[in-house]
Amino acid sequence: MTSAATTPAGASTVDPDEVARFSVIAAEWWDPTGKFGPLHRFNPVRLGFIRERVCMHYGRDPKALHPFAGLRLLDIGCGGGLLSEPMRRLGAEVIGADAGERNIATASIHAQEQGLDIDYRCTTAEALAEAGEKFDIILNMEVIEHVADRDIFLKACSAMLKPGALMIVATINRTMKAFGLAVVGAEYVLGWLPRGTHDWSKFVTPAEMRQGLADAELEVREVSGVSYNPLGDIWKVSGDTGVNYMVVAVKPGNGRQDER
Repeated sequence: MTSAATTPAGASTVDPDEVARFSVIAAEWWDPTGKFGPLHRFNPVRLGFIRERVCMHYGRDPKALHPFAGLRLLDIGCGGGLLSEPMRRLGAEVIGADAGERNIATASIHAQEQGLDIDYRCTTAEALAEAGEKFDIILNMEVIEHVADRDIFLKACSAMLKPGALMIVATINRTMKAFGLAVVGAEYVLGWLPRGTHDWSKFVTPAEMRQGLADAELEVREVSGVSYNPLGDIWKVSGDTGVNYMVVAVKPGNGRQDER
């Protein structure tokens, strides 16, 4: 077993098929009525969760204009920048990383149009870790179910966290309920997502996520479900982890949260 700080020589977390699949539709990232429409509707609950947990962890005022000021944040698998941009607006120094060149191009152009200075890079978690990058926050949102090697990916992310730093993971549980809703329902019945977006076999159960994070030398602080209400077309944090869920994990050690 490799340590959290190393990656086996030649190993890669990138799945070329997954990169190609998202590259085809990269231009649609910022179209709320397009193929990423479901992610736009999901975004408010993700943003609220991130803001609350980060502010709680670092002793910041969630009502402040720039509560993340002074914090270095990595949005790994950033896509078109749907999370990177609001994180920058909250005051964080943001590095957005994605293995898809088209995604990075779309994200960079949109950020420039918004007047936001975000450091977008076409790279991987293991390359960033190898370069010695360190962060106060890593957002690992809807990415882990698309990587080629989950363990290597989590260990690379862990290696980039400063002692006491925070990582938030969002993914899909490997249940029949998730298969029915996230695959059959979302892709084949409702057409919310292109067919083939998700591979049910690559979904991650909360128990597997806990073990993977523990193997990466991270401590799980919270596991929360995210539920969808079709009547109101809204998402909310809940106790139901049967489909979508989010995890808060911390790198052990004396970090900035101890400076309160």
